Amino acid sequence: MSWKFLLPLVLVFASRLSAADRPIAPKDAPGKMIVPPGFKVTLFAGEPDIVQPIAFTFDDRGRMWVVECLSYPNWTADGKGKDRVVILEDTDGDGTFDKKTVVIDNGSNLSGIEFGFGGIWLCSTPNLLFVPIKDDKPSGPPQVILDGWNLKEAKHNVFNSLAWGPDGWLYGCNGIQTKSWVGKPGTPKKDRTFMDCGVWRYHPTRKVFEVFANGTTNPWGLDWDENGEIFITNCVIDHLWHVVPGGRYQRMYGEDPHPFTYGLMGSCVDYKHYASGHWTEARADLKTGAVSQANSDAGGGHAHVGCCIYQGENFPKEYRNTLFTCNLHGNRLNNDGLPRADSLVFGQRRPDFLFANDPWFRGICLKQGPDGAMYVSDWCDTGECHNAVTVDRTNGRIFRVSYGDPKPFQADVSQFSYDGLVQAQFSRNEWLARHARRVLQEKALDGQVPAGPIAMLEDGMKQGSDPVKLRCFAALRAMGAIQPGRSYAEIVAGTDVLRRKKLRYALESPSTSGDLTGTLIQLAKNLRLPASKFELASALQRLPEASRTALGIEL
Repeated sequence: MSWKFLLPLVLVFASRLSAADRPIAPKDAPGKMIVPPGFKVTLFAGEPDIVQPIAFTFDDRGRMWVVECLSYPNWTADGKGKDRVVILEDTDGDGTFDKKTVVIDNGSNLSGIEFGFGGIWLCSTPNLLFVPIKDDKPSGPPQVILDGWNLKEAKHNVFNSLAWGPDGWLYGCNGIQTKSWVGKPGTPKKDRTFMDCGVWRYHPTRKVFEVFANGTTNPWGLDWDENGEIFITNCVIDHLWHVVPGGRYQRMYGEDPHPFTYGLMGSCVDYKHYASGHWTEARADLKTGAVSQANSDAGGGHAHVGCCIYQGENFPKEYRNTLFTCNLHGNRLNNDGLPRADSLVFGQRRPDFLFANDPWFRGICLKQGPDGAMYVSDWCDTGECHNAVTVDRTNGRIFRVSYGDPKPFQADVSQFSYDGLVQAQFSRNEWLARHARRVLQEKALDGQVPAGPIAMLEDGMKQGSDPVKLRCFAALRAMGAIQPGRSYAEIVAGTDVLRRKKLRYALESPSTSGDLTGTLIQLAKNLRLPASKFELASALQRLPEASRTALGIEL
């Protein structure tokens, strides 16, 4: 019998579960979960070895770096705390960690982590920190790279979800209550950048911060699809958003920061994961953990946390380039397809993927691992963002979801040769390609990159599939081995997907924007695909004001 026919019975059973005094024991929790046939869930880590796992990432050896956030909900203003960063390593490849290393045990307000450029990057409201690492320990004091994120009104809207983009920037999300003025330490307010809800990014070598897009409510989770497009998951209002540079999106309340924004763009979905009515009616009963049958049928609830677009080699092909997110109230993982329309990608409702069948399950972060499995952290509590008076800090789990038994990853990407780093861009494993691209970017800082790898990447831009073309282009761009094209011929060459990324790259530096106006007008006249015109419309904000009218009229 197909697993889909069992869902009504599963949902009825789940809705009748009562919130026990304690969650299901960590060792028993995977056995209670229901996933499609062929998939299996194993416990990667659980209390007491790990608690409050709010975020995690992987290093180049495939080891997991986890943030244990003990600050929430009593954020500390003095920079002193007991938040931890630990490394969990699965040395025997059985899907469960067997080695733990404590890297930091005095962090404060930690809500995001990423690895790279000789250390780790941490969301530590009000600061973005960089901690240099050597031999799995800090090799120097934390460096405040940026500050100004709002702590006083942050609540559950702190900035979060650090991830390296294909363009070599570090991306993150920010919530609607966190009205912040961000800048380098010591920058006066008049020279800082304002943002509340939306997506931001920071370039690690150019030392530039900018708001990538404004809007939504409390985004917590971002990822890129195989065409290099960014998506975020969000709470309360629509759960899924296709984000483009300069996008200004609908928000739960308030107004867009730009006073002359006359209309806001909507989500890329036309369905909700909860039944009709006000979103408060979709919340699970905090005493029983029950979710109404109507909300279960729709997807479980309005609160979505975490974003993973699967691009590995372990899951069956029908899951590739589909998006997974944690549904807090539904105690499950939702799954959305990402088919392309004329100018944007839109979400497509797919059957819910995982049912925890535990009212304490609060999935918060999920990522594809180096082995192709998907890893999911569980905050493990009965409360949620609107009931944060009492928090159980003794719990926390991380689960591995795999199709069968994936082959363990046993390598160190940072030690690959140049040829090996380039070959990784042709892999079906996106995790490997991303880490190799970042290592190439780091190596480019130390000196001249050999001509051979550059030639291989340039050839990949011409010969590969669209995803491979984009990976090769992104690697060249991150290394500084390719200059932004300014002429019509340079930008228009290649497929439409590659053309869009070339255009974004050309417009990224304000110093080159003024030289592009004529080229952009020519592109607007000759390119008929809606996606290309959409990209040109997005480009208007990066042009000098005097140059915008001519392009706007042509569009």
